[in-house]
Amino acid sequence: MSTAPDWDAAQIQRLARRLGYPVVWPSELSVLPIAEQVRNAGAKLVILPAPEHLGPLALNSVMEFADVEVVLPRLSFARWSTVGVTW
Repeated sequence: MSTAPDWDAAQIQRLARRLGYPVVWPSELSVLPIAEQVRNAGAKLVILPAPEHLGPLALNSVMEFADVEVVLPRLSFARWSTVGVTW
């Protein structure tokens, strides 16, 4: 999806290092939606190079499991809270 994958990867590595997180890259061969990959990995944070890398529905799904940080423009999205939720 990126027009400059090496640059994006370097920027993600840099932000992850600054925030104190190790980087785990998703498998390019996975057929699972990104939110399921995040859940299965137990990730606490997803770093995107730009907001366009996830659509609104995918972003919403990811935020059920992890915080989301965007490199450029610098944005932060906290995961949805489940405190007080009743089913």
